[in-house]
Amino acid sequence: MKRLFVFGAGFSSKAFIADVRNQFDWVGGTTRSPEKAEKLRSEGIKPFLFNGETPGAGISGALKDATHILVSIAPGPDRDPVLNQHAADIVRARPDWIGYLSTVGVYGNHDGAWVDETTPCRPVSERSIQRVAAEKAWFNFVKTNGLPVQIFRLSGIYGPGRNTFENFRKGKARRLIKEGQVFNRIHVSDIAGALKAAMSKPSTRIFNVTDDEPAPPQDVVTYAAQLLGVEPPPEIDFESADLSPMARSFYGENKRVSNKRVKDELGYQFKYPNYRTALDTLIRHYR
Repeated sequence: MKRLFVFGAGFSSKAFIADVRNQFDWVGGTTRSPEKAEKLRSEGIKPFLFNGETPGAGISGALKDATHILVSIAPGPDRDPVLNQHAADIVRARPDWIGYLSTVGVYGNHDGAWVDETTPCRPVSERSIQRVAAEKAWFNFVKTNGLPVQIFRLSGIYGPGRNTFENFRKGKARRLIKEGQVFNRIHVSDIAGALKAAMSKPSTRIFNVTDDEPAPPQDVVTYAAQLLGVEPPPEIDFESADLSPMARSFYGENKRVSNKRVKDELGYQFKYPNYRTALDTLIRHYR
């Protein structure tokens, strides 16, 4: 029997579950909320509550027979919560595959230059520093215990219900202008597709899961406005913009992220290789 256990059944991991559901006899996933637990149950996912601070009730037993494990929970100051609470359970299970969702934020700032999986990590923000520590912890864990782990470094995630059109709908769309700034993005369907391809080739490897075209953020907003048939919001100079510290920190990391390894080693072809192809599809939900 093939059994998938997901730590952190949220936006990205649920897209993956939907894509591979027919490959598994059983799927379980964690959430912090009893309300979200019931939603998972209604979607055919066995729910488990897990706050990362103590072992989750029933998780040890569920992991015993897990053949595949996906980790989609952010680390904190005290390392990775899954390794903190359930490392021994994972060792006992000896799964065929472990996937860990990380972020391209681990590369830090490269002033717009291209980076790939061999580029040294130079994290800037505290959350990215914690991600690098968590990645290292997972690599050490699998090396010590003879298990595989695939680290997936994701760029800015979007998809149905989470995209630029939603910002327009909520009146929050802005065109921030910072000279030379670019970002990569990734549609949630391509996260699911890349993970599915990787799962069929278990290994200990890092993969950048990101689109083909790093682009200025204001270009995305302008293109979305064209599709909606509305005027784009006025340009706002980044330096004078009213931004939260977290939002401002995103603009402190400027790089172009390569996805060549995913294509070459996994043979994966992206459904949405750039923001235009994705928005051309997503606009159908907003007309």
